[in-house]
Amino acid sequence: MKKLMQIELNENIVSMAALFLRLGVGIMMLVHGIPKLQMLFSGDIQFPGVMGLNPTLSLVLAVISEVLCSILLLIGLFTRIAAIPLIITMLVAVLIIHGSDPYAMKELGLFYLLAYVVIFFLGSGKYSFDAILKSYQLEE
Repeated sequence: MKKLMQIELNENIVSMAALFLRLGVGIMMLVHGIPKLQMLFSGDIQFPGVMGLNPTLSLVLAVISEVLCSILLLIGLFTRIAAIPLIITMLVAVLIIHGSDPYAMKELGLFYLLAYVVIFFLGSGKYSFDAILKSYQLEE
């Protein structure tokens, strides 16, 4: 019981939390991104143009964010950099695409936004390719 009540952060626990968060939101966002990727390849673009961009360019940006950046999060490579397009994508989804919708329609986007902001500040942890790259840089 004492360990459950401790407030000190252990590096291993923080790294495991970062890993689970990255894997969880990375997989969930891929579920949203892969149909967009298929839409892009099929050429049947049913996607809104955002902030003056044509629908195809908006879709390409969403696919880059939701597929490529999610894969980077999953493996923990360039994690903080990969979180930035995902944060921007979720801000656009919540504030522009679903801006006038009720809270229930924004809830998932807000969840992702919160998770990506936490990942941005937390980083990838020691169970990641970022940690491997860092160890190689320290050896040189």
